[in-house]
Amino acid sequence: MPSLTDDILSHLSGPSLQQIASQLGIDPQQASSAINTALPLLMGKLGANASQPQGAQALLGALQNNHSGLDTGSVLSDVLGGGGGAASNGAGILDHIFGGQQGAAQAGVAQASGLQSGQAGQLLQVLAPIVMAHLGNHAATSGGADALSSLLGQEHTAIRQQGGAAGGLLGSMLDQDGDGQLGLGDLLKAGEGFLGGGGR
Repeated sequence: MPSLTDDILSHLSGPSLQQIASQLGIDPQQASSAINTALPLLMGKLGANASQPQGAQALLGALQNNHSGLDTGSVLSDVLGGGGGAASNGAGILDHIFGGQQGAAQAGVAQASGLQSGQAGQLLQVLAPIVMAHLGNHAATSGGADALSSLLGQEHTAIRQQGGAAGGLLGSMLDQDGDGQLGLGDLLKAGEGFLGGGGR
């Protein structure tokens, strides 16, 4: 069974990849490489956020309110076409996912992929609504916050184990106190992006 990340990647090939590359002003090969760094980073960070009970519940609420029953392709078209609405608000979604680490995520994706910082930020804003739409469809049938937390937890573990640019970035972002180990304090900080408010 393909992972959630692989499943989303399968929607981001062919014409969709061409669209994203055109939007960023880069060639499809570089866009593909950048997506393969940015997407696992997004999924892994969501997994870390959802590892906290409050984080999983807040994420589920955001998915149910704004991202349920959406088609991945139509969300991509909406995002690239500049459509409005909570479902395609990439900047707002990133704020909830990364919180104060958004700049670090953007810089890390840029460094790993060779994109300019602005292009990396734009790519993350394109991918975030697509990820949420995909998760929204899963959440509708997954059985609640615990099931969502478990699903994203497996994704997070797989991404960390695979290593590479996304795994390294994710590890350095989660180890916020710089001691090289992922402690309770790090996990509590990681969950703050979803604590204390509904999704956009």
